[in-house]
Amino acid sequence: MAKIKIIIKDIVLLGELSQTRTAQAILDALPIEAKPEEWGDEFYFEIPVQMQLDETATTRVKIGDIGYWPPGNALALFFGPTPISRGIDPVPASDVNLVGKILGDATVLNKVKGAVKVKLEKA
Repeated sequence: MAKIKIIIKDIVLLGELSQTRTAQAILDALPIEAKPEEWGDEFYFEIPVQMQLDETATTRVKIGDIGYWPPGNALALFFGPTPISRGIDPVPASDVNLVGKILGDATVLNKVKGAVKVKLEKA
């Protein structure tokens, strides 16, 4: 599993990408810099990757999951409930391909809401 760095303001998190075609396409596109949008406790941002839903596609995600959302060519970082959550687990707007996991405490991303830049790079 490939390791990545997620950098937002002064927070640096390590992530691990799974061994899927979508995750490999994301790894191949690194480094990526983008402006994150927020949807509850989810950051999402467009990346230069175009993939379809795959065998990992789901709306059942957990805090710390990293998903790829095909309709927006977007990467999603889940760190808490979203507007359609019914509990503590995030719920994406529609199916995402699960592509990885944030290592450590993803809830620290709450501290950088309003950020104008996210950077992803190989670790």
